[in-house]
Amino acid sequence: MPKITPFLWFDGKAEEAMNFYTSIFKNSKIVSVSRVGKKVMSATFRLNGQEFIALNGGPQFKFTPAISFFVSCKTQREVDKLWEKLSKGGEKGRCGWLKDKYGLSWQIIPSILGELLGVKDPAKSERVWKAMRQMDKIDSKRLKQAYVAQGERIKSTQHKSE
Repeated sequence: MPKITPFLWFDGKAEEAMNFYTSIFKNSKIVSVSRVGKKVMSATFRLNGQEFIALNGGPQFKFTPAISFFVSCKTQREVDKLWEKLSKGGEKGRCGWLKDKYGLSWQIIPSILGELLGVKDPAKSERVWKAMRQMDKIDSKRLKQAYVAQGERIKSTQHKSE
């Protein structure tokens, strides 16, 4: 087990949440489930290699957006898929943030956003920032349009085929 593992407190829905998350993310699996009688007490699962522990702790604590899971997506298709699946039954927010049906916050972000914001030209990064602030689900095509000035092209070869 890694030294730091996210530990998620649920009100009776740990197993349901674990099954939901492992159905959405590639390379995911249920590692173990601990029961007291027939009731799930805790469960360990992996999402794309990251281990999580879920506990049925009761109604005392709720998730807040102060803690979220940042998911870097290589393609717009991946953004679209995760955005729709994770927000179903939850709430869609601004700037790539959403809350799933269990109240857990996620940031679904195309990796090109970091590239475009990280350029040395402040005018370009400012245009990208302003465009992103107007979006709910982040749209890579709109980010690229904001990045380029009239007649310019994006030099990155990483994100040509989305």
